[in-house]
Amino acid sequence: MMEYQRCTRCIMDTVADPNITFDEQGHCQYCNDAIAQINTTTYFPNEEGQRRLERMLETVKKDGKGKPYDCIMGISGGLDSSYLAYLGYKWNLRILAFHVDDGYDTEISKQNIQKLCTKANIDLRTIVPDQKQYDALTRAYMEAGVPNLAIPQDNILFACLYQAVRETKIPYFMNGGNFALECILQHGHTHSAMDLTNLRDIHRRFGTEKIDKLQFVSAYRKYLLQKTGKLVNLRPLNYVDYNRDRAFQELSDFCGFEYYGRKHLENILTAFIQLYWLPKKFNSDKRISHLSSMIVSGQMTREQALKELEEPLYDEEMMNRYIAIIKERLGLSDADFKRIMSAPVHEHTDYKVDKIDPILRKFLH
Repeated sequence: MMEYQRCTRCIMDTVADPNITFDEQGHCQYCNDAIAQINTTTYFPNEEGQRRLERMLETVKKDGKGKPYDCIMGISGGLDSSYLAYLGYKWNLRILAFHVDDGYDTEISKQNIQKLCTKANIDLRTIVPDQKQYDALTRAYMEAGVPNLAIPQDNILFACLYQAVRETKIPYFMNGGNFALECILQHGHTHSAMDLTNLRDIHRRFGTEKIDKLQFVSAYRKYLLQKTGKLVNLRPLNYVDYNRDRAFQELSDFCGFEYYGRKHLENILTAFIQLYWLPKKFNSDKRISHLSSMIVSGQMTREQALKELEEPLYDEEMMNRYIAIIKERLGLSDADFKRIMSAPVHEHTDYKVDKIDPILRKFLH
């Protein structure tokens, strides 16, 4: 067994990634790589970012003339996508927004989406996947014992977004992905939501319902859209000084947006995945990478992050309530749930995966 070590600058450690490496100062490759991207390639929370943002908005608005919208966004009810939509409103963008209502949204999330879109006058289209097929596919992922149970939801959202890109001929997809809160994403125990080969193999092995009523998209389809210029992915949050606490306060002041807890807790299923499924089955605490990202972007100190890491992963009463909802939705008995949680784990690569050409993989990245 390798000796335990934790980064002396962020809080990534050998538990979060057994293959992590450290330099002579005890800094890990995660924060070293992230810091190298500030003001050079990715994150510009300064005047240079403002210039880049202005050029981006000028292009988007110019190309949007004569069309009903300037850009397309996905809104989950979480902070990143909500704050981007709010900024889009302030930038006078005409936004076509999409939300996947998979039946697991928290009440706070539902209210946040409604209040934001109403106040910002955003045209919102809600996608409701076929409940029977969606739940059966989610259960198939649990039976497969793989880490990323959120792939069905994510893939369906992107499929609808990219279909809208084709139908409206509006290429600009503004993504809430960002450096400030996501510059460190630990390797392992995850998989691309675009791997349709993997999705279909897991469904073939463990599915109990057809999935013909669900809409999906492949990595190759995304590649074609990007390669032909029909899809342009933009990340405006990398050009602003994006601060989590300040963003929550601005949204609260703007539309009464309510705090829902830590990152990814706006949805019952994603909360279960982040706080229960991954820690219990894979010994993976995603808080480590989330907090490390905030250390790198200067939003908290290492000491503050370590103190937050000492807090319980979840409230027992809340998680028991969430698990009961998931059991009912997926048709899982107590014995089924116990069996799944105690079964051997599998990585997505234990099943068929999309063999993407290295050049294509680099382009999609």
